[in-house]
Amino acid sequence: MVSDKLGGVTSPVKRSYDGSGRRAAAERRRLAILAAAQELFAEGGYAATSVQAVADRAGVALDTVYATVGRKPQLLLAVHDMALAEGPAPVPAEQRDYVRAVREATSAEAKIRTYAAALARILPRTIPVMRALREAGATEPECAAQYDAISERRAANMRLLVADLRSTGELRPELSDDDAADLVWSLNSPEWFGLVTGRGRTPEQYAALLADVLLRTLLIPRESRP
Repeated sequence: MVSDKLGGVTSPVKRSYDGSGRRAAAERRRLAILAAAQELFAEGGYAATSVQAVADRAGVALDTVYATVGRKPQLLLAVHDMALAEGPAPVPAEQRDYVRAVREATSAEAKIRTYAAALARILPRTIPVMRALREAGATEPECAAQYDAISERRAANMRLLVADLRSTGELRPELSDDDAADLVWSLNSPEWFGLVTGRGRTPEQYAALLADVLLRTLLIPRESRP
C-alpha cells in the first residue's frame, strides 16, 4: 500500500507482468526435447527410444515432454518436421526456407529445379523417420495414423506447388492440377526415392532425374510457349 500526502492510503501500485522470461525458458526446454529426440531416434531407432530417455537427455521431467511435445509418435513427427524445416524446430510449410525459395523463383523451371534440389537434402533425413513410423504402425495404430497424415499432408502441399507452377503460365493447360499434384506426390515419395537410390544413384542424381521428369511431363514445351 502507498500513503498520499494527506495521510490517506491509496491502492497498491500494479506492475505489468512480463512473461517473456518464462516463454524463453519454455522454448529452451522445447528445443532441448526436440534435439534429444532427434539424437536418440538417430542412434537407436524408434523401438529402442523411450520417452523417458528423451526426458533424461533433455534434462526435463517426463511430464514436461508430454506437455510440451506429446507421446512418442508426436516426438517422431516433430523430428520429421525438423528435417523438413532444416532447422532445430518444426515450422509451418510456408515458413520453410526451400518453400520460400520455390515461391520466389520466377519461372516454372526454376521452381522445379529448386524444389528437386531441396529434396536431395531433405529426403535422406525424412525417409528413415517415415520408415520407422510405417514399421511401428504395424503394432501401434497411432503411428499408422501419423504416417497416413504425413502422406495426406504431402499430397495437399503438392497441390499448392502445382498452383504455384500454374501461376507462371507454363504448366500444360490440358493437365489438371490434381493429376499434376499426384504425379509430383508419387515421385517425391519414400518409395520412389528408395527405388532410385537403391539402384546406386545419389540423392543429387535422384534430384536431377526428378527435375527432368517433371520438366518434361508438366510444362508446355519451350517451342510451343508464347
